[in-house]
Amino acid sequence: MDILFVLIPLSVALALMILGALAWAVWSGQFESVEAEGERILHSD
Repeated sequence: MDILFVLIPLSVALALMILGALAWAVWSGQFESVEAEGERILHSD
């Protein structure tokens, strides 16, 4: 039972870190042009 006092805050902290990483990726423009990289290999230089 005592392990729950460790695991619950640890899992909440991990979930917040994952959510923060996703928010950072969205706000930094990581997902702005998803199709561009797939089309880039089709066009020859």
